Amino acid sequence: MSDTSSGRPAGARDRDSAGRARNARPRDGLGRPLPYGTGGVPRQPEGVVRTPEETVAEAQALLDEGKPFHAHEVFEDAWKSGPEEERALWRGLAQLAVGLTHAARGNVTGGARLLRRGAGAVEEWVTDTGVREPHGMDAAGLAAWARELADAVENAVVSGSDGTVDAARQAPRLRGGA
Repeated sequence: MSDTSSGRPAGARDRDSAGRARNARPRDGLGRPLPYGTGGVPRQPEGVVRTPEETVAEAQALLDEGKPFHAHEVFEDAWKSGPEEERALWRGLAQLAVGLTHAARGNVTGGARLLRRGAGAVEEWVTDTGVREPHGMDAAGLAAWARELADAVENAVVSGSDGTVDAARQAPRLRGGA
């Protein structure tokens, strides 16, 4: 028996060239899976080693395009490949991007929670290291942006909206003006 939309055997897992499980389904701009055979947004390649400058620039471009899910993947690469002393920073930034993703998808609780968790992680990293503007990023501004957006999403629900945000319009400025 096969999955008629992909030609794969029913229950078969997508795998990359090394045999690791990888979901090959196309995704929309917010990272939601689409049916096999459907056009989607090109995915970010995984495991790319970038300089911090390249990471910030690429993540900002994706955020500006309303693709916070894809920006999170860029931050995730930095957290996994960067120096140990910066991993908590990049992980916190990835959480901010995922929080924006969830808020844009209408997941108020998850979005607000991840925005606040990411804000706390970025602030904790700054406190621990004393570096206030890592790689030129406005850490305090990003944390404030995240908490304000989390509050706005939750308050919108209280006032009768579904809390969904426009990811491109709500995207932070990583380097000032968050």
